[in-house]
Amino acid sequence: MAKLVYDFAEGNRDMKDLLGGKGANLAEMTNLGLPVPGGFTITTEACQRYLADGRHADGLAAELGEHLEALEATMGRKLGDPADPLLVSVRSGAKFSMPGMMETVLNVGLNDESVDGLSRQAGGNDRFAWDSYRRLIQMFGKTVCDVPGEEFEHALHHAKVAKGVKDDVQLDADDLRALVTAYKKVFLKHTGHDFPQEPREQLDLAIEAVFRSWNADRAILYRRQERIPADLGTAVNVVAMVFGNLGPDSGTGVAFTRDPATGERGVYGDYLQNAQGEDVVAGIRNTLALAELADLDEKSYAELLDIMTRLEGHYHDLCDIEFTIERGKLWMLQTRVGKRTAAAAFTIAAQLVDEGVIDLDEALTRVSGAQLAQLMFPRFDLAGDPAVLTRGVGASPGAAVGEVVFSAADAVAAAATGRSVILVRRETNPDDLSGMIAAQGILTSRGGKTSHAAVVARGMGKTCVCGADALEIGRDRFTVGGRTVREGDVISIDGTTGRVYPGEVPVRPSEVVQYFEGHLDPALANEPLVAAVHQLMTHADAAAALTVRTNADTGPDAARARRFGAQGIGLCRTEHMFLGDRRELVERLILAHTAAERDDALGALQPLQRADFLEIFREMNGLPVTVRLIDPPLHEFLPSLEDLAVQVAVAKARGEQADRDERMLAAVRRMHESNPMLGLRGVRLGLVIPGLFAMQVRAIAEAAVALAAEGGRPRPEIMVPLVGAVQELETVRAEAEKIIAEVVAGSDVQVLVGTMIEVPRAALTAGQIAEAAEFFSFGTNDLTQMGWGFSRDDVEGAFFWRYLELGIFGISPFESIDREGVGRLVRIAAAEGRATRPDLKLGVCGEHGGDPESVHFFHEVGLDYVSCSPFRVPVARLEAGRAAIESTGSDHR
Repeated sequence: MAKLVYDFAEGNRDMKDLLGGKGANLAEMTNLGLPVPGGFTITTEACQRYLADGRHADGLAAELGEHLEALEATMGRKLGDPADPLLVSVRSGAKFSMPGMMETVLNVGLNDESVDGLSRQAGGNDRFAWDSYRRLIQMFGKTVCDVPGEEFEHALHHAKVAKGVKDDVQLDADDLRALVTAYKKVFLKHTGHDFPQEPREQLDLAIEAVFRSWNADRAILYRRQERIPADLGTAVNVVAMVFGNLGPDSGTGVAFTRDPATGERGVYGDYLQNAQGEDVVAGIRNTLALAELADLDEKSYAELLDIMTRLEGHYHDLCDIEFTIERGKLWMLQTRVGKRTAAAAFTIAAQLVDEGVIDLDEALTRVSGAQLAQLMFPRFDLAGDPAVLTRGVGASPGAAVGEVVFSAADAVAAAATGRSVILVRRETNPDDLSGMIAAQGILTSRGGKTSHAAVVARGMGKTCVCGADALEIGRDRFTVGGRTVREGDVISIDGTTGRVYPGEVPVRPSEVVQYFEGHLDPALANEPLVAAVHQLMTHADAAAALTVRTNADTGPDAARARRFGAQGIGLCRTEHMFLGDRRELVERLILAHTAAERDDALGALQPLQRADFLEIFREMNGLPVTVRLIDPPLHEFLPSLEDLAVQVAVAKARGEQADRDERMLAAVRRMHESNPMLGLRGVRLGLVIPGLFAMQVRAIAEAAVALAAEGGRPRPEIMVPLVGAVQELETVRAEAEKIIAEVVAGSDVQVLVGTMIEVPRAALTAGQIAEAAEFFSFGTNDLTQMGWGFSRDDVEGAFFWRYLELGIFGISPFESIDREGVGRLVRIAAAEGRATRPDLKLGVCGEHGGDPESVHFFHEVGLDYVSCSPFRVPVARLEAGRAAIESTGSDHR
């Protein structure tokens, strides 16, 4: 039977699947000889078995007993011994960091007898002992027994009011002894039994509670947000307690080896004297800057800096460190590769390359397309010198504007109506996660860069300002400097500077967008972030196997995409060219009774189409341009059936002539479809309306010849949409080739003809279709709709939320490719198409072409290119490079 419990000395950092991130890194620090308290880790496998069976795995109790005895021997104390107690913390630790989402219980082993032993252990410090006991009852009650946390908070508040003090550190031993009695009454009231006095029972129940917390609502929501698999489970770390609340020579803190907000080198973090770790991350008291520890405890500070240097050198990355000082002795409680903002991720990756710590391949795996997208969001334009309402700690960069709300529920409700909101809280806790996701930004009056709000916001790329302690927050308003801001008022928060502005501050393009556009102020070209983006994007382009095109229907869109690095157009939607004042020409085409009327309408459209294509070909000179022949549900070009029927009826009632409206009504009725998505569109439309596709093919070919005559290098590709059978494509291609041959005669213009694979039958008969196609472009939007049987417009708002809630979807299949279903259709079509035509060009032009996860899939399948909207071109370029590097299987730690 596999081991279920590991001593810290038995593990290492490569065992995260089994020991979780926290346990693996505690093991690594132990093996490095760093000052780590004794302890052991219960594996994720034990959690998985507990969640599956509802009870502890066979053998776990015995293994726990053995490791507890070993820990007691090492520490020279027994768990909960009345005379000289060993106390332990019980902490969660999943493979991927989930800050604050699961449970922790500190001071396990304390009871009515051992509290006196703890006081003697601490040199007669009764206050410390009773403070530790009240914390255990509070955490155990809330975590293990679901006692409402606010009940304990109310009791603590009343104790402070009765004493006439503001902070809990001002309560003395007698106050805390009375508070323990009050806490016990709260516990009994909500559980029906007394607080458990048996130390081993406390330990076993705390471990079960941590296991259960894997499936807490907030943990599920966080995993869904961060795309963490639901079946991993959490490890549990049982660690000998060390105490930061023993007096002014003790404390606890969090340190970063570089600034997690900007990536700058230096000493960053928070320290809190006479406190336990939960006080720092909860943000209930404002902390000291880590550098101030040097004045309080120079020896511990110097040792901490040395350890920080060792850990960053060992992990080759920014490290996030939790530590406690117990009466001048430094203890390391955790380290991990730290969460960072998007700007910090790029800056740190480039710095480590420049320092020779990692290579460019490794650096590229340290950043992501999602982070790059964050860097492209706008920034505040402060040219108007807006008044500053207050200032806090810039905890997670960005510019966020919205209406003030004071609860997570209100943030979710407002966002559901399309309103932008700023969530304002004294401090956030894990139960606020849904509101943090819904809000544009978060503002708190307590906490610093390592508070819950800051850590979670950075992980999500959400703007956050913490510790604006001048704020006095009420139920539906806050006041600052004599000014009142009410719920619903608009504020603007800057997560870089920490400034908070009243009202809406205008925004400007980010420096990264200006860099891509070529409009960057030269003075900013050497800024660390811009330089890092340039360095990593250059390497991504060199490494990528996939090329990146854009979806663009106009010259300006094509020009912008090219500035963003697009290597062609993968989808030019010609139906968008028929809107506006051209709709009348389409109506004439649809209403034509004779060939002459139809030819007249087509003749009017052709020069307009030719001019459209020429403009786009010019902007993409030398690069491929895939033009999709018209593919709308035909009703999009016709008036509403209901509106027309009313117009005709009103005209008749008035005795007026309505011949044209009657003809249009008849046409609309004839073409009305119950499900237009599956009706007369795409290749079907081209086969039913003679001359329509021929007109477009001629316009494309003529535009290409015109550009060639100007000395340009057009590379047109004609894409036939919605093909389900090779015979459809053969029919259209035969006509197209005749027109192309006629138009391009005497020039060196070449025009490819291919098809869009968006019907499941096309994917399953791709081998046949490839006989008539020179390229495939996967239309994954419609392939997803038809593969799932979903009408996207109907279902996303109707029930997708429930599917996500139930875990049927980890993410919407319209957002990221469904690898097992729709992805399998793509694999089949790619393989069978290339089996028929080895030189078949393969691309994708659905929205998935700009999704980072999907780009990796398309690289795996062996496509030649992805195509996406202009703004997402840099994201796809970066991910194409990352996909190529990661597919080599290199071990990048």
